[in-house]
Amino acid sequence: QVRLVESGGGLVQAGGSLRLSCTASGLRFSNYFMGWFRQAPGKEREFVSSVTWNDGNTYYADSVKGRFTIARDSAKSTVYLQMNSLKPEDTAVYYCAARLSYKVSYSDWGQGTQVTVSS
Repeated sequence: QVRLVESGGGLVQAGGSLRLSCTASGLRFSNYFMGWFRQAPGKEREFVSSVTWNDGNTYYADSVKGRFTIARDSAKSTVYLQMNSLKPEDTAVYYCAARLSYKVSYSDWGQGTQVTVSS
């Protein structure tokens, strides 16, 4: 059974930084893409970033390019999202997700962690 546990959210002022962590268990990492999504109040969930576990290729939404960095640590079974130059519009619940590399949809999700950026 796949389990994803996020941590690292909180309240930060605009321009500040946070690092989110997602510790994964129950999956064969080499077969998976790991992603971060977010959902703001009253809005649909949106893609933020993803990384392929085996080769480390990364992908970013245009809204976060140059500010956010995704990375994985195989030894710790953890994916990180380093968020710099945060803006109030980055305020959302951030979710970690996993999908098999040959599938289109993410099938496993964490419980989410709140990120609030004050102006």
